[in-house]
Amino acid sequence: MGKKDSVHLLWSDRSRILGLPITFTKYGISEDRIFCEKGLLNMKFEEILLYRVRDISMKITLGQRIFGVGSILLQSSDKTAPVLEIKNIKNPREVKEMIHEQVEEVKVQRRMRFGEVLEDPADDEAYQSFE
Repeated sequence: MGKKDSVHLLWSDRSRILGLPITFTKYGISEDRIFCEKGLLNMKFEEILLYRVRDISMKITLGQRIFGVGSILLQSSDKTAPVLEIKNIKNPREVKEMIHEQVEEVKVQRRMRFGEVLEDPADDEAYQSFE
């Protein structure tokens, strides 16, 4: 995610402590992936393809509200990172919406729109009463 990388990032930020970007955790979003880079000496790189994101949620605690940050939780079908928490970032609402829009756009581009099937136990009972 540095200057040498050729990936065009739509958004990038660092995890913050007391509202200040003084950690060694960096996040980035490109048109089709989410990146997480952690560490100073021992570095860990994680990458999730946006079409694999299944659910997006946001958490803003009282402490986070005081310092103007929040966290976004991504559930994905990725094998190595089924859950990615983007912690203590500025403007979490805007970032969550941007992620949502990018996920939907990538899924449309890949023609991966699936209808969601919701099961209702009442439907089973109604069906059984007609038998």
